[in-house]
Amino acid sequence: MRHALLMENPTNPPRCLTVLYDGSCPLCRREVGVYRGLQPTQPIAWQDVSSADAPLPGDGQRQTYMARFHVQQADGTLLSGAAAFVALWATLPGWRWLAKLAALPGATAAMEWLYCRFLVVRPWLQKAVVAFDKPKAGR
Repeated sequence: MRHALLMENPTNPPRCLTVLYDGSCPLCRREVGVYRGLQPTQPIAWQDVSSADAPLPGDGQRQTYMARFHVQQADGTLLSGAAAFVALWATLPGWRWLAKLAALPGATAAMEWLYCRFLVVRPWLQKAVVAFDKPKAGR
């Protein structure tokens, strides 16, 4: 994987936006699946950080990257939470309006506040998604 090799060398940051997502999370997989189906305005590398052999940017810890959404910009800047979503949305058709909305004063801070509240309930939502996805007996 080209982007994985670039991420291992902090002096040679990725030349595209790299999305660092928790592939062990059913919610994250679904959301990333939606994003991957779109035609971005710039190249995007998708890095499942739940894989034990997945390289991580900088000296970050795997649990840190799995606990929150992160993107690494082409210049190597690492963004987390709402700021990371805004950077991704800015490249995706149908989502750019949210990135523009985030440019309003206080909007990204409000999005971050909401995202932090979502993270509190995320474990329960993950369990619900897994239970919903289980095949029903007799089908």
